[in-house]
Amino acid sequence: MGKKALFFYTILFLLIFTLCAGANYYDFDLWARLIAGMGPIEAGHVLKEDFLSYTPVHTWWDHEWGSGVIFYLLLKYFGAYSLVLFNAFLVFLIFIIITKIIKLRTNVCPYNFTFYFFAVMAVISNFNSPIRCHMFSFLLFTVFIYILELARKGKNKPLFLIPFIVIFWNNIHGGVVSGLGLILMYLTGEFLNKNPIKKYIITLLTSMAALFINPWGFDYIKFLFMANTMQRPDVMEWWGPFSKYYALKQIPFKIYLVFTACVEVIKNLDNIKAQKFKLWWQNADKVKGIVLLATFYLALAHVKLIPFYIIAAMCFVYEDFYKLIEKMDFPKWKDKVIYGIIIFLALFTVAAKDIVPPVNLEIYPVKEIEFIKINNIKGNLLINFGLGSYASYKLYPHNKIFMDGRYEEVYYDDMVPMLKKFFLVNREDWNEAIIKYPPDVMVLEKYYPIYELMKTSQAWSLVYEGQTFGVFVPQKIKKEHYKMPSNDIEHYKNTLFDTDIKLK
Repeated sequence: MGKKALFFYTILFLLIFTLCAGANYYDFDLWARLIAGMGPIEAGHVLKEDFLSYTPVHTWWDHEWGSGVIFYLLLKYFGAYSLVLFNAFLVFLIFIIITKIIKLRTNVCPYNFTFYFFAVMAVISNFNSPIRCHMFSFLLFTVFIYILELARKGKNKPLFLIPFIVIFWNNIHGGVVSGLGLILMYLTGEFLNKNPIKKYIITLLTSMAALFINPWGFDYIKFLFMANTMQRPDVMEWWGPFSKYYALKQIPFKIYLVFTACVEVIKNLDNIKAQKFKLWWQNADKVKGIVLLATFYLALAHVKLIPFYIIAAMCFVYEDFYKLIEKMDFPKWKDKVIYGIIIFLALFTVAAKDIVPPVNLEIYPVKEIEFIKINNIKGNLLINFGLGSYASYKLYPHNKIFMDGRYEEVYYDDMVPMLKKFFLVNREDWNEAIIKYPPDVMVLEKYYPIYELMKTSQAWSLVYEGQTFGVFVPQKIKKEHYKMPSNDIEHYKNTLFDTDIKLK
């Protein structure tokens, strides 16, 4: 590795680490992943039956159980902050592979930091929660592009690795379907390019067969198809980046999206003008077009899938961007200024940030859960589904939850709408959830209509009110005096990953 490449990768890692280390809360589903990870490690088997909920459940189809094992081992042996470091490492690894793809595809220098800087800024809001299972899908999606590009160069041996990677991928995240989709895109594109496609057909068929190697067998394949095609109107990250909620969010991505689209439009219009349309179509790389258009659509449809487009654009648009700017006369000190700023920010972050788990009292009911625990309030707990796995992690076996973010993995289709009606009080049967499945304690967000309604209820009493949440218990079991949770934030940082769950 040359000095330029070494310096480039060093600065890139510092940028990624600085942004990842700035995350201020853990993903809501992490706690369920840790519980799932306990199964193979502590109990010796994959958990296939839910034991955390008091509502009806079906078989636990956990398409992320392998991720849970990895996260649990990291936490157990290296501590909470290892999850942040691991996340930064995965992001960095994605970008390293992208540079390899650019070098493989083009004859231009793959180390123009400006392009990478904007890509990192565009994607970081999707990556900077301290570790999520979908990071593995984005990484392996990038690996697949690299292997498939090698195959286009006539280096076919790595294609034999893909079915084995699919086995691993299929057991750590359901995003494995994106890998199969990518193979299909290359197959279709190379067919349109009038190149041999037999190797892609074989790779796709063997990869599909590899899906059957999982703890549930054939039935899991049916679940995987259902999970990847179902609508999730109640989960915000499945909304589009131009929906009303995200109108003023994801701005760096939107700039990147417009910029990369403009680069491709300019490049292709110039080629059409120079070659005429028929010749342009004959010479156009159909694989590149299909991958960019497919991931472009996914990014517009769902915020969660934005990284697929950013990865694809970096691999396929970088060369066109580089050729557009290579003749521009930029100041020689430009890169030095950018590198200097990043080094300063990285050093400042490392010096100023405590190496402890982030605790966000606005997003998580940390004190409210502590209140329930120290006052020994046992029984069924109704809490919003996004926060359910955290509540389980902290309160099981003394409390069971209505539901959590495992969504289609564990619960029936009517559970989320039922909970939504309850929180929004937007129908006559708004109280169906607590009539059919009576709770013994509730943790409710202040900003939902149900909160004010419960405050005036004859049957329920508000016994603790925090910054964002309140704890309600039935009026008939309310005590005169309760212990109050600690106000010491260090206490919660030090005990964030403590749990009473035992699977042995």
